[in-house]
Amino acid sequence: MVPLPSNWFVYLLECRDGTYYCGITNDLSKRLKAHWAGKGAKYTKARRPFRLVGSVKVPDKVAAAKLEYSIKQLPRFEKRRFFEARGPAQTEAFIT
Repeated sequence: MVPLPSNWFVYLLECRDGTYYCGITNDLSKRLKAHWAGKGAKYTKARRPFRLVGSVKVPDKVAAAKLEYSIKQLPRFEKRRFFEARGPAQTEAFIT
């Protein structure tokens, strides 16, 4: 039996202090809510509110992890450009 493909996302958040956080998840909405509730990464817990700059859907966790690593190696302005080149983020407002 062939496993069904799962959707994974690589996402970029812009934090209150202007820094970026890049992460991966298989449920973007749930992960954003966890970040906001302070149950996501320690990094975002102290930097709320944040804004979703963008997200990219990839076929599996391995692809997501590889893309996340590549994005984290980019200079700051290229991280933002990478996501903005792929269209508007799923949410443009700061999450409250």
